[in-house]
Amino acid sequence: MQDYKAPLRQFIEENFMMGSTGKTFSDADSFMARHIIDSTGFLELVLFLEETWGVTVEDDEMVPENLDSLDHLQGYLTRKRAA
Repeated sequence: MQDYKAPLRQFIEENFMMGSTGKTFSDADSFMARHIIDSTGFLELVLFLEETWGVTVEDDEMVPENLDSLDHLQGYLTRKRAA
């Protein structure tokens, strides 16, 4: 199984945690609950997924169960790319 978490973590840290020295998050942490990504940020994240891995994120797939943590993103991309 491909590991999507490392490039996703790098993208999130570089784009959403600028100036947040020492602030970290686990693979299971909710981006929304930890105030890491807001609604506009999720649109940037979706664009990153589509451009990086060639997937199309459908409107009905933009739910926390798919996008709200590194663990959820790992599962979502694994399922999406297998289809």
